[in-house]
Amino acid sequence: MSNDTSYQSQHKPRSAFSSRTEYLEHELQVMAPRRWRPNLPFRDYRFELEDWVPAMAATIGKIVMVAAVVGAFAAPLGLSPEFVVENSRFELLIAALLFVVLVSGFMNPTANLAGTHGPLIPLIPLIVASGGHPMALGILIGVFGFILGITKGGSLLARLTSNGVCGGLLLYLGFIGITGQISKLFAWAEGFDMAYIAFVIIISTIVMYAWLEHLQLRWLAIPLGSVLAGVIAFALGAPFEFSTEPGIPNLNPAYWWGENSGWQLGLPTLENFIAVAPFAVLAVAMWSPDFLGHRVFQEISYPPKTERVLMNIDDTMVSAATRQAVGSLLGGGNLASSWGTYIVPAAIARRPIAAGAVLTGLLCVIAALWGYPMDLAIWQPVLSVALIVGVFLPLLEAGMQMTREGKTTQSAAVVIFSSALVNPVFGWSLTVLLDNLGLIGCKERGKSLGHTGRWIIPGLTFGILCLVMAGIGMFPGLPPLLSAFQH
Repeated sequence: MSNDTSYQSQHKPRSAFSSRTEYLEHELQVMAPRRWRPNLPFRDYRFELEDWVPAMAATIGKIVMVAAVVGAFAAPLGLSPEFVVENSRFELLIAALLFVVLVSGFMNPTANLAGTHGPLIPLIPLIVASGGHPMALGILIGVFGFILGITKGGSLLARLTSNGVCGGLLLYLGFIGITGQISKLFAWAEGFDMAYIAFVIIISTIVMYAWLEHLQLRWLAIPLGSVLAGVIAFALGAPFEFSTEPGIPNLNPAYWWGENSGWQLGLPTLENFIAVAPFAVLAVAMWSPDFLGHRVFQEISYPPKTERVLMNIDDTMVSAATRQAVGSLLGGGNLASSWGTYIVPAAIARRPIAAGAVLTGLLCVIAALWGYPMDLAIWQPVLSVALIVGVFLPLLEAGMQMTREGKTTQSAAVVIFSSALVNPVFGWSLTVLLDNLGLIGCKERGKSLGHTGRWIIPGLTFGILCLVMAGIGMFPGLPPLLSAFQH
């Protein structure tokens, strides 16, 4: 790369711009990330105050989501809450030291951080009941995801998804997320007969978010919202105490996969791999709409001429798949996906992936070793407000922006309707097929895709996903087709 187009030669100090926003947008436009080559701080990117916002949101989200996944495995296996905390701390170190900093912060800054696969959490008890093994599931997800990434299947499916379908998906995910967090916040407050605390927190959050929107400081919503929620809850008498003490989790894979230690399962057998295969296929299939939503949110939030710093869907899949396989082999219980609680706040703050990734890795290590920040991050008022203002509200806004035109609203309505019927994977795959066939949305767009893009790939994708979901019993009112899941 010549000096004329390098980041160093094109970087300008903040004083050269009339506003902070102009400076941040110029930074995005002049960055030239090196794909699978060393990217160094100050040579290829700089650290800014705004980078702490996605780092904080990502750390809070990671602690919560990993604990939720490991806890979902631990409950049916009869493992203790102490096991959940220990394995979650181990997973934070795996993510931070081996992938977040090394991959997204150093080797490929257009690969989003490998986070946690939240939509798969409700299926974990069924996976365990069907004879599933966490290592077997993790290895298969890693293998299938790696194949999809290196064959560029993820970006292909993204190109076949119209703005209407993607916008509707963002609206659905945003709305479901917000209502879910509000319900959890009220359930938490009602647990000690002080439901009004949840009401006060939510009203205060709405006013704060509107005020920040007015000042064009929406990127501050996560830190301010988290502090506001925590202070209000504590001031009004909500119970809180620190319980996780500083320490280093067990780092020995032999301990985690022992028959009498860690998971107490031993190594997986062939039967374990067969039992989890349908779930692994479904997990990787759920990546495409998830990854697509994150990429589109970046495109909407970033200024023009920033294509070089946008998230690469295929590289992110390769990174997430590798992180999944390695983490499972080492003994972790995380299920990987694109890190939504990082990429959404980063896009709002107009920051690229690399610098925030380094800070996220630092915060994850501190949280894992110190212990106390884990208690604060999973305290319900802090957690719910951080997710609402940092992830779900921005998804709603992005979805609305993508569905302004009349033709896109048809596809958006259908994807929301069908997602509510089964799940977002069903809704996305069905609506992509209907949209590309020209039955809904822009009929001219469907004609330009050719037979392969119009019905062959969407039809095969929808058919395969329906067979998997029908086999394991995900269609409401219909029993599983596979006998192994009929219990």
